[in-house]
Amino acid sequence: MGDDELSRLRSRRMEQLQRQQMDQQAMQQEDMERQKEIDSQIHLALMKILEPEARERLNTIKLTRPEFAKAVEQQLVMLAQSGRVRQRINDEQLKALLRQIVPGKKDFNITRK
Repeated sequence: MGDDELSRLRSRRMEQLQRQQMDQQAMQQEDMERQKEIDSQIHLALMKILEPEARERLNTIKLTRPEFAKAVEQQLVMLAQSGRVRQRINDEQLKALLRQIVPGKKDFNITRK
């Protein structure tokens, strides 16, 4: 194997790696765009089904517990799509829904003798 052949193999391999990297970046870009579109659709749906106070509460929850807020958002959108939400949800209704979703906390009583 000569130096010329080795340099050709190296350059071919480098081109192949560059193509793979460009393809991977393009796929990541498509995934990001798709996720942005989904997020905007969820946001629009929430604007339609939540009163301003309820949206504010959900945004506050999103700051402290983003995964939980995402699950609540998805559940609200599914309720709206299935037709189970006939009117806009106010803050009190959202609180009640959150109480149903959040698992009950266990109270521990410690008595000292």
